[in-house]
Amino acid sequence: MSFKENVNLHVDKSAKLLNFSDDLLEHLKSIHSLIKVNVGVVLDEKIHNFTGWRAVHSEHILPSKGGLRYSENVDQDDTEALASLMTYKCAIVNIPFGGAKGGLKINPKNYTMSELRAITKAFATKLINRGFISPALNVPAPDVGTSEREMEWILDTYKSLKPDDINYRGCVTGKPLHRGGIAGRTEATGRGIEEVIREIFRHKDIIKESNLKNELKENEIIIQGFGNVGSNLAKHLYNRDKAKIIAIGERDGYLFNKNGIDINALIEFYKKNENINNPKLGEFKNNPSELLELNCDILIPAALENVITIKNVNKVKAKLIIEAANGPISFEADQKLHDKGVFIIPDIYVNAGGVVVSYFEWVKDISHIRFGRVEKRFQEQKILEIIDLIDKKTNTKTDFDTIKNILHGADEEDLAFSGLEDSMRNAFTEIYKTRKQIKKSFRESAYYVSLKKIRNFYTDEGFPKR
Repeated sequence: MSFKENVNLHVDKSAKLLNFSDDLLEHLKSIHSLIKVNVGVVLDEKIHNFTGWRAVHSEHILPSKGGLRYSENVDQDDTEALASLMTYKCAIVNIPFGGAKGGLKINPKNYTMSELRAITKAFATKLINRGFISPALNVPAPDVGTSEREMEWILDTYKSLKPDDINYRGCVTGKPLHRGGIAGRTEATGRGIEEVIREIFRHKDIIKESNLKNELKENEIIIQGFGNVGSNLAKHLYNRDKAKIIAIGERDGYLFNKNGIDINALIEFYKKNENINNPKLGEFKNNPSELLELNCDILIPAALENVITIKNVNKVKAKLIIEAANGPISFEADQKLHDKGVFIIPDIYVNAGGVVVSYFEWVKDISHIRFGRVEKRFQEQKILEIIDLIDKKTNTKTDFDTIKNILHGADEEDLAFSGLEDSMRNAFTEIYKTRKQIKKSFRESAYYVSLKKIRNFYTDEGFPKR
């Protein structure tokens, strides 16, 4: 089955529980608008042609939101599937966006920075001129193969084409800080996944049911993927939770250390060498697919879709799978894992941290003020007053270093991460309560929560409310 068919099968299962009418279900599963463009760019005195897509799955709330990826594997089916996941994802974490996704069929490593700039601006021009990029209608963000650099190029293109739009900085998220980005956005998806794992370990009944060890740091963790999501997830798990990560995988193999990998050292090594093959940190093995079959407590696929399928599902030994990537488990494999008693926390909830902080960035750009600017010094003054009051009541004098440590009004990153934690924890609570109510898997419960919210925007006849 295709990626899109996999997603729709999950939708069908939960929609039945909600007694969706056939017409409304068909409407919700449909892509509402789609553009396919040919991008012609002159490079080395020759015209190079690239195919790109931008799909809008839902416009029940505007703008529609979703990443823009550069990959040789981009196609229309995957773009539509990812757009639909964005719709359900935003609903779960209560972000007022519809779902969209886009991509360009290209291997960005084959081009220089100046060539990629020209290609990106040409692609963006096509999308902007047809209404597929706009702060009010359709807002891209970084994805596989793109970063804040590409978002800045798109922003420049939009500004040149729409000079009268005062909210032009909101046309993309994931931008550099100096161009209207938000502190913490780069780490947001990985940090959000860590918050999910932390929340799981606050629920002892789930830990007992899944046969995990009581403390997060006592469990053996494997992460597939060491890009932006995987590396930031690993960093936060290692530094904040003292987690034991025994294996990290990439496309050419995986690094294994039964005693746990020093993630900080691996990140520094990766920055310099662009690979994870460091014999000082563990044993490197050239069989990337074997990673998913290793003994572990928690398996986190953080790369691409369909890495666990009917072909390898019986070899997966993890007790808990956290879907950091979009669609890493096929529909058939998901069924088998559920029957085996493996807990799966689904992608439409797990990796929503990126869109949560993207929402904060978009709000910042639309409101034209950074978070924390108004209240930070006020908060610090109140803290000083409390310290002074305690000193007077206790006839003591708090030392300067202690005051310095606690005197910290919330800055933009603090507020972004606080809002991220709140969003992920509240969403988990909803899914957790729904699971108890409907007695289904976490995936079915997550889709149930999402579809129930989306249905509120439609009449009984299946047409958008006016």
